[in-house]
Amino acid sequence: MAQTVLQSKSINKYFKDPVTVQVLKDISFSINQGEFVSVVGKSGCGKSTLLYILSTMDTDYEGDLIIDGEIMRGKNEGQLARIRNEKIGFVFQFHYLLNEFTVLKNVMLPGLKLQKHTEAEVEHRAMERLKSLGMETLALKKANQLSGGEKQRVAIARALINDPIIIMGDEPTGNLDKKNSDLVFDIFKRLCEEYRQTLLIVTHDPSFAESTQRIIEMGDGRIINQ
Repeated sequence: MAQTVLQSKSINKYFKDPVTVQVLKDISFSINQGEFVSVVGKSGCGKSTLLYILSTMDTDYEGDLIIDGEIMRGKNEGQLARIRNEKIGFVFQFHYLLNEFTVLKNVMLPGLKLQKHTEAEVEHRAMERLKSLGMETLALKKANQLSGGEKQRVAIARALINDPIIIMGDEPTGNLDKKNSDLVFDIFKRLCEEYRQTLLIVTHDPSFAESTQRIIEMGDGRIINQ
């Protein structure tokens, strides 16, 4: 049986500003290892709010989030930060690379923060990730010298540095042209097929979503199809 990587059990979320509004309603689903899942829905339906909770950044919700068999409720911020760094890789619409650092150093940062390997080992692992994405020749360039598509590939290498059990993406192709969007999709697909990497990607792009293995469709704070 496939291992369940992430599970959401009856998650509800309210915004209280100044009146109470329920923005997520009874969200329940699970994702197995090696699945490539996209989350779609109109703007304002709760996709990004849900991703914020699933990534452990927002802890103000009802229900349960289980990552790698572990319930997240009751954990303190330090414990959650470690889980985020060790088990979740992030790829956002904006790459959030540090311009003053080289490509290599940007990829290394989450690995150095985790302190699981020596700096030399982290550097070796970072180069391996860059090689797998065809980016090793740019390792010593500063981040601000790269094109948008190159920056997003570096962001993916950075997301992979700690061998996360799941990669979460929030509109990772939202800022890219069609050619670079296709390139990023192909990388995700290869990660899933060759490395059994689990992916959960929020996207507005219908062609991206249709090419993933499974679509979770949201509407008005609920899952309407999965």
